[in-house]
Amino acid sequence: MRGLPLGDVRVVELGQLLAGPFCGQLLGDFGAEIIKVEDPGRGDPMRQWGREKPHGTSLWWPVVARNKKSVTCDLRTAEGQDLVRRLVERADVLLENFRPGTLERWGMSPERLHEINPGLVITRVTGFGQTGPYAPRAGYGSIGEAMGGIRYVTGDPDRPPSRAGISLGDSLAATHACIGTLVALHERERSGKGQVVDSAIYEAVLAMMESMLPEWQQASYQRERTGPVLPNVSPSNVYPTADGDSVLIAANQDSVFRRLATTMGADELAADERYATHGARGAHMAELDETIARWTAGFPADELLEILHRDGVPAGRIYRAADMFDDPHFAAREAIVRVPHPEFGELAMQNVVPKLSDTPGSVRSAGPELGAHNDEVYGGLLGLTGEEIARLAATGII
Repeated sequence: MRGLPLGDVRVVELGQLLAGPFCGQLLGDFGAEIIKVEDPGRGDPMRQWGREKPHGTSLWWPVVARNKKSVTCDLRTAEGQDLVRRLVERADVLLENFRPGTLERWGMSPERLHEINPGLVITRVTGFGQTGPYAPRAGYGSIGEAMGGIRYVTGDPDRPPSRAGISLGDSLAATHACIGTLVALHERERSGKGQVVDSAIYEAVLAMMESMLPEWQQASYQRERTGPVLPNVSPSNVYPTADGDSVLIAANQDSVFRRLATTMGADELAADERYATHGARGAHMAELDETIARWTAGFPADELLEILHRDGVPAGRIYRAADMFDDPHFAAREAIVRVPHPEFGELAMQNVVPKLSDTPGSVRSAGPELGAHNDEVYGGLLGLTGEEIARLAATGII
């Protein structure tokens, strides 16, 4: 097995919270050297975020900052800005998610940075992008989710728009930023020039909205909230079981529905004109769901799943974290990895995706302590002496 595929890429990460740092996490998972620049004394607010904080420590930070090096630097000072420009001179990527104009105020506009390093890829993640009338606005992930369309269609039809229980907009923008960064690095191999990657949260959400736009433009059809189902896609729902559990069955394709009907001992359903085609099943979704629910309610969940899997019908439980830890498939594919941590001992977290057959990524370390790599980066990479590093620390620059 060869080395990590991005092992020759150096990223200076200036962002904080999630939209920028998750992009850095994805790049670091595949071997990029991520030098995360944090505010002295405070660091990234992600160090404090998270729902559960044993020992007063965030359980989110070790994940989003895994495989990264932490250095401290006050970007609001001229000397701190000069340090970052020196880092950029030796970097392949600068990653940030400040409001548009912030880098420019700090003397680090793309034009200035490209004078220092013409091959630099500058990846910028914001709520609304670098241009347009909304660009100067503060833009959190939740606002991007609302503007991009996913909030309106999430939830039950008789309730206000809901949200996913994760920071979906931030993560989507970061994922698209990662794709853009890799594309820009690939283009640099041909042209020798860097460029700006502009990833907006609302646009990353919009990119996932399937055929919503042409549906409105061509047919004046407005998608609405539909709870656990998609309109005209049936059967694809959660069904009750005899032991009080529930199982999700997705048999909306014609051939799969025929298999489900046979499994139910009801081949006549597949021949019934109300259910024989995808469109017909969509038009009669409610009554078909009732028929399937009466059948599934006669089996305990384990037995039901065994029958469905035996007959090639897609089905499964809705997992919680505890289910993931107990599942043999998660274990076989090492979907969960355990990483050494100074406070928690072994810390479990999601492993790297996707899996590469020859040069897979890896989780090599959990999120570091604030400024843990100051000496390594400022001394080893920039060549500062111990006295210079001590002075910068004493004056609050780092």
